[in-house]
Amino acid sequence: MGKVVLVTGVARPLGGRFVRRIQRDPEVDRVVAVDAVPPEHHLGGADFVQADIRQPTIARVLAETGADTVVHLDVTASGLAGGSRVTVKETNVIGTMQLLGACQKSPAVRRLVVKSSTNVYGSAPRDPAVFTETTPPKSLPSGGFAKDTVEVEGYVRGFARRRPDVAVCVLRFANVLGPSGDSPLASYFALPVLPTVFGYDPRLQFVHEDDVIDVLRLASHEPARGTLNSGTFNIAGDGVLLLSQCSRRLGRPTVPLLLPAVTWAGSLVRTLGMTDFSPEQIRLLTHGRVVDTTEMRETLGFRPKYTTAETFADFVRGHGPGLLPPESLAGAVDRLAAALSDGPGAGGSPAPSPSHSPTHGAN
Repeated sequence: MGKVVLVTGVARPLGGRFVRRIQRDPEVDRVVAVDAVPPEHHLGGADFVQADIRQPTIARVLAETGADTVVHLDVTASGLAGGSRVTVKETNVIGTMQLLGACQKSPAVRRLVVKSSTNVYGSAPRDPAVFTETTPPKSLPSGGFAKDTVEVEGYVRGFARRRPDVAVCVLRFANVLGPSGDSPLASYFALPVLPTVFGYDPRLQFVHEDDVIDVLRLASHEPARGTLNSGTFNIAGDGVLLLSQCSRRLGRPTVPLLLPAVTWAGSLVRTLGMTDFSPEQIRLLTHGRVVDTTEMRETLGFRPKYTTAETFADFVRGHGPGLLPPESLAGAVDRLAAALSDGPGAGGSPAPSPSHSPTHGAN
């Protein structure tokens, strides 16, 4: 008998892609796809079960299917079809509690993979340059998706203590981008003009959606020799990009605003339904966040195909040009920087262009 894999959150494009991919593996005999709403995309040969993980019925689904591997992807920053923040939080937190309770009761479950986020580290002024998996945040997230992920990981650790016979793998993903990216940050980059925080140029990391599928697949199987598919792992592409570099590669101008104005602009764009410009996203776009990926490479045995810069380039190709040609925007910024550096009291040496700023690796 092959593996029986139960996957939550399959109505989202990423969940659908993973379901279609994992069922092609020869070790997998059956894939059970679970979500509260039917997906608009096809799921290949997977068995779809419409069930809300916030309800106790998920325990019956797990028992009836005899799943030995559970891949929990229904931990997300925004709801489907404009779902409310309350519904999203209930699915993230209460849904995870119900699912873990069902896993605890099931003797068949042997492996649990949980999609988490580097949001657990928060974004604060005195953050370390690079977060490792054991680095505590300077201040715990006070709300939003970041707080959800902290609570979810707490429940997962409790489950791991109660069921030491289950291999538990928590994957903390950096911001996921790609041609079909539908994350809050992807919505932000889709704005015609990018509001930024005056005086800040944060470092950002991305992971390509293709790499997300590959590492989920790796974590769902028995580990290869010399690797360990249990524990908590940061998942991100090599290198970083500054927000200014991102705007130039998109061909979208930025509007630097003082922090109170950025908060107001966030409320405005949320009201217009343009993007989820949440307080946690404003903190990310102020202070940035970079994580170390040594454990991902050396312990989990995963090497992303895409760097952070390559991930962003693929996202740009999938979303078309901005208002300005990237080359023209970059040239204008370079000329302005040179003019400012050659001005009175500037010392006569040109300031480095943001596009030539170092991109420190995170490995």
